[in-house]
Amino acid sequence: MNAHTATNAYTKIGVESGVIGADPHKLIAMLFQGALLAIANAKNAMLRKDIPTKGAAISKAMLIIDEGLKASLDKKVGGELAHSLDQLYDYMLSKLLTANLNNDAEILDEVSRLLGELKGAWDAIRQTALTNAPVQSQQIASPNKQPALVYGRM
Repeated sequence: MNAHTATNAYTKIGVESGVIGADPHKLIAMLFQGALLAIANAKNAMLRKDIPTKGAAISKAMLIIDEGLKASLDKKVGGELAHSLDQLYDYMLSKLLTANLNNDAEILDEVSRLLGELKGAWDAIRQTALTNAPVQSQQIASPNKQPALVYGRM
């Protein structure tokens, strides 16, 4: 096994282990991080004029946004916020497609900025939940009294 193959295997195991041990909130944070990383890889590939790698990275970001973040929105519980996020994700998907077709790094920056802002807000929610853990733990322990979250289908 060469070093590259070993690194890929280790990374895959690390990601799988992180997913197995993660709570739903952490999984969404991991999706944000994965999409941001894919967009950064796409931008680097675009700057190197590596079209196949750029296309693969943008496709990965789109997949994460569509089948990860967007698909896990709970519109019944999340209400207007969930619907707004759904529309924002559609906008991001459209912009990523345009960035891919036009080799437009500025559009990648825009989508990255939007995802970064959402990730920052999501991380702040987690930090608040951890800070208020004694109060939250009673709510989370009872499935009937779980706080309403925008993301729910995990």
